[in-house]
Amino acid sequence: MALVTEQGYSVPKAAASLGITDKLLYNWRAKVEAEHSGTSLNADERAELLKLRKENKELRIEKEILKKASARLLKETK
Repeated sequence: MALVTEQGYSVPKAAASLGITDKLLYNWRAKVEAEHSGTSLNADERAELLKLRKENKELRIEKEILKKASARLLKETK
């Protein structure tokens, strides 16, 4: 990628020198640009998002259980 972004090589020339297809290098460049622009998540951010979604789901379940338990206790005290 540095061949294109820093050294001014064209994508086809850089791909040829690396022994890969133009399409692969174009895809890498698009991915890097998306990550830098903030429109895409990198691997760490994606892992954190999955972890937070799982934690959020667990907290919602716990909240629902506590809500039902509170309602039951309130009903029993009346």
